[in-house]
Parts: sequence; structure tokens; C-alpha cells
Amino acid sequence: MSVIIGIIVFFVGNLTGFFANRYLSSSNKEQQKFAEQATQSESTLVKYKLDVAQHLDSSTKLLEQMNNTCITAMQQMEQSTKLLQQATPAADSIPFFSRETQEELAETVELRHNKRNKKSTEVITEPPLDYSGNPSGLFDDSKQSVTNAG
Repeated sequence: MSVIIGIIVFFVGNLTGFFANRYLSSSNKEQQKFAEQATQSESTLVKYKLDVAQHLDSSTKLLEQMNNTCITAMQQMEQSTKLLQQATPAADSIPFFSRETQEELAETVELRHNKRNKKSTEVITEPPLDYSGNPSGLFDDSKQSVTNAG
């Protein structure tokens, strides 16, 4: 009988072990699944941090390059301004018109002022030449006779 009890205990132990292993192994599989997700998330985070670091590094280099370009452009503008100021003569040294032209313009201005003064002193008594002495009555308000050619 002790052999039968031993066999029964053996089978009950095997069944209990089988179900316990099954139950424990499914939670073990979930733990392994969560562990894999955690390691995958960590690797993704590390890759993201590296990408951000590279982006910031390249942005820093580009900003430094832009700053150097701006400094160079400002220096060139200062040099060009200095060269233009040195090359531009003073306003009095080169007149806009030559001396002869300025004298002729002054004479012309005097002649025009003299003609204006003479015209303003004359008294006009005659009508302008575009007025006729004999009006035709075409623009008169009185009624005109209508002629029919038919």
C-alpha cells in the first residue's frame, strides 16, 4: 500500500507542479516581455538623446558660422564706408555746373525778371486776339430757326 500511496503522491505532485509551473511561467513570460520593452525604451531614449545632442551641436556650429559671416560683412561695410568717405570730394570743391554755365544761368534769370517787371507795368486795353469783333451768335441763348433740307 505504501507503494500505491507513493505513486498517487507522485502523480499529485506532478500535476501540482505542472499547473504551478504553467501559472508561474506565464507571469515569468510577462516579466520577460516587460523587461524587453523596458530595454527597448531605454535604447530608444539613448538614441533620441544622441540625435538631440548631434542636432544641437550642428546648430551651434551653424550659428557660429553665421556670426563669423556677420562680423566679416560688418568689417567689409566699415572698410567700404571709409573708402567712400576718402574718395568723395567735398561739395564745394566740384560745382554742379561749370563757372561759365553758372554765369549764363544768372544772366538768363536777370533777363526773365526784367521781362516780368515790364509786363506788369503795362496796362492792357485790347481784348486777346482769339476773340472776334463780330460774334456769330452760335453760342447765344436765343432760339435758332431750324432748316430742313428735305
